[in-house]
Amino acid sequence: MANPVTLPPAASLADELAVALSAGFPLVVMVSLEGCPFCKIVRESFLVPMRHEQRLPVVQVDMRSRRSVKNFNASSTTHEALISDWRIEIAPTVLFLGRQGVEVAQRLVGGYIPDFYGAYLEQRLETARAAVLKAKAA
Repeated sequence: MANPVTLPPAASLADELAVALSAGFPLVVMVSLEGCPFCKIVRESFLVPMRHEQRLPVVQVDMRSRRSVKNFNASSTTHEALISDWRIEIAPTVLFLGRQGVEVAQRLVGGYIPDFYGAYLEQRLETARAAVLKAKAA
């Protein structure tokens, strides 16, 4: 049996964001739910390949997980608490974060038709990257 295709779990959002911004990218956060079939498609067909091919900084936050994570001000919380703070109710949800963890493009929420998902994702990444580069230049 093949190993499942995974994304790194968020561990320190401030550090992960700093690495992303220094490379001129937003931090992409995929909110996932164990057993969610569309989460698997988004992860395996879109985000993991982009992470490898484009070096896109992507981490995963899991709904209903009590895994510890440091938030943007370096205080400890859990994945589950982040989901609540971000008011996310649907998996998958993909966030595009810039300076101080501010969303710099519209969230990609839920299971869009797979034929169009890649186009929606690319559009939001383009918007987010432009916002990050503009902020970096300011």
